[in-house]
Amino acid sequence: MSTTLQPAGPTSEPAQGSSLLTPTALSETVRSFAARPELWAAQAEFTTPERFYTRLEVTDAHEVWLLTWLPGQGTEIHDHGGASGAFTVVRGALTERTFPRSPHPVHPTPWELPTGSIRAFGPRHTHRVTNLSAEPAVSIHAYSPALAAMSYYRQLDDGSVELVRTEGVDR
Repeated sequence: MSTTLQPAGPTSEPAQGSSLLTPTALSETVRSFAARPELWAAQAEFTTPERFYTRLEVTDAHEVWLLTWLPGQGTEIHDHGGASGAFTVVRGALTERTFPRSPHPVHPTPWELPTGSIRAFGPRHTHRVTNLSAEPAVSIHAYSPALAAMSYYRQLDDGSVELVRTEGVDR
């Protein structure tokens, strides 16, 4: 079964002459990689205490990453430094909580993302992804443009989020 959530950001095509991909195009990119396990399956490793990740492809328009998640592993609340993105779960299940930019407190509802799910989003997307299941998970992510920096946040008691730090992305 495949669950595709609607993109969380704009889905219009990029401006004429731009090489950036839309969330819809990034969805197709991760779907294409997922359908070709010979491109990624042998590279999947499971590590502790940090999640394993490796970049599978980089072009002028986008990059593709493989991430693995042991039970309980997850991200901090983060954005993608202005990049649009998409990811698909190719093994196991993940849970996503989104944090819309709002002047009001946000209490995010979790999205359960089983194998086959695709989640696409625009450049202002802020979320946290976690493996809450008892089984390991594997996901494929694509970003456009390639990630240069990510900002990390913490959720306050009133539900709002505040910036903690911004870091460059290791290649």
